[in-house]
Amino acid sequence: MRAIRLADGPIIHPHLEGLAGDNINGPSLIRAPQWLAGTEAGRLGEYYLYFAHHKGRHIRLAHADRLTGPWTVYAPGTLQLEESHFPATLDEFAPELAESITAGQVYPHVASPDVQVDNKAGQVRLYYHGQLADGRQVSRVALSKDGVHFEAREEVLSTSYLRMIRLDDIEGPGWYGMSMPGIVYRSADGLGAFEQGPQLFPDTMRHCALLRRGDTLWVFWSNVGDTPERILASPVVLRGDWRGWAAGPAREVLRPERDWEGAHLPVAPSVRGYAPEPVNELRDPAIFEEGGRAWLLYAVQGEHGIAIAELQVSEG
Repeated sequence: MRAIRLADGPIIHPHLEGLAGDNINGPSLIRAPQWLAGTEAGRLGEYYLYFAHHKGRHIRLAHADRLTGPWTVYAPGTLQLEESHFPATLDEFAPELAESITAGQVYPHVASPDVQVDNKAGQVRLYYHGQLADGRQVSRVALSKDGVHFEAREEVLSTSYLRMIRLDDIEGPGWYGMSMPGIVYRSADGLGAFEQGPQLFPDTMRHCALLRRGDTLWVFWSNVGDTPERILASPVVLRGDWRGWAAGPAREVLRPERDWEGAHLPVAPSVRGYAPEPVNELRDPAIFEEGGRAWLLYAVQGEHGIAIAELQVSEG
């Protein structure tokens, strides 16, 4: 397992024109399908990168013609908090959460995009998370014909930080998801009726990303409390009943080694939640595949930019 950085710096950073706020996290990258050219929004570029602000009021979007950029921010954003079926104001939360609101643990937001293209349906799926009125953080899905304007579905699918992958040639084919902390879900169509399966990782798992190679599903993830927090990968063998899957030992993929990744900052155990200031941490892995190759996107300095590296990974 090897990750080769594509650029000497993040591709998305706080100084990018049109980007409001310096908190940057949660990447999800797709190649823009050609059929977008005939839609209301048009086809903005070859690649669409969806990402978030930890306390964001919409899902962000940038587009480019090359993976290394230059990236252009679509300033209005995509799915808006008011469209998400999550609380958009503090007074929509339950009164008993007042103390948690004061402590900054409960707040209106929409984040953690995971974007999938359904070419057959001519549809872009956006999985995202937010906070319910009772304080629970959960995931939903929104659908779009143009990759910009989304219509959210109200059904709750899973816990937060959901990543999805379609597995058609295994026992129990269908859509599979993994959410924090490593909980596996299955759905026939990936849009509803999610069945919860086993938890494969410790409660300290943060975000994950999924990459299949042969009979192995590689789970890329980071672990709260690591010193420094870094990107790991663990294999899951895709054999037998999915309810019996287990994760193998983790191996390190990337740690902060460049100043722009946070290597110049103090090393300390990471903590759960919002990173208002740059820290010595890598978080939020995402996988992009094209032409038999795979790339890893990840958040740098905790939540202060997005970088990209090409992956070299074996079948198992």
